[in-house]
Amino acid sequence: MDNSPDKAQNVIAMTGYQPDTGYGAIAQIEAYWEAIRGTRLLPKRSDIDPRGIDQALENAFILERIAPGIARLRIAGSHLGDLMGMEVRGMPLTAFFTPAARPAVTELLEVVFQTPAISTLRLVSPGSGARPALNARMVLLPLKSDLGDVSRVLGGFVSKGDMGTAPRRFDVVSKEVTHLLAGHAAPLAPAPTFPHPAPTVPQTRKPVGVAEDQTPYIGKSGKKRPPYLRLVKSSEDISDGS
Repeated sequence: MDNSPDKAQNVIAMTGYQPDTGYGAIAQIEAYWEAIRGTRLLPKRSDIDPRGIDQALENAFILERIAPGIARLRIAGSHLGDLMGMEVRGMPLTAFFTPAARPAVTELLEVVFQTPAISTLRLVSPGSGARPALNARMVLLPLKSDLGDVSRVLGGFVSKGDMGTAPRRFDVVSKEVTHLLAGHAAPLAPAPTFPHPAPTVPQTRKPVGVAEDQTPYIGKSGKKRPPYLRLVKSSEDISDGS
């Protein structure tokens, strides 16, 4: 993400948003997206300044739509790497979900990009062996590229509890979709819930901060690492806001 001085106007402090215990990072990312959106239908990818979500960087990510129903991670906070136990840049978002949940996530991505719409998902990774049950929440917030197409998403992903052995993959407990209209949002009724009870798990405190690019993650099961954002190197320059 670009930290150039001309983006200072997009540095909007959102550290006070904590409406849902344990998911403050999700609230901060949502509030920042709404603030830079203003009265427009959608903000642009080039509007995003990481200083505006400095307390949520480890949970933030940016997706690029590369085909219908397929979006890959261009930038991902360290929390996502911890969940998978490996480097996640370039991975499709569906890699974080169980095979049974992937078709629904694929369909949801198309709704987010094509409508456009925002979506919040309640997730659970069932416990087994060295993997305790894990609750999580994800938000998907569409963005325009500088060309005007809706092909990016600013997202947030927060899990609560001991991660245990990576990788962790999730089922969708429920999802909410809000279609966007010019100048305002019109909420839709929540989608039907899936028959997965959300277990209660202990909360853990997540580290905050940002670090430079480093070697791929290799660590012991369940070990935490300092948060960081990884940049995807491709033919498209991320910093150009496209």
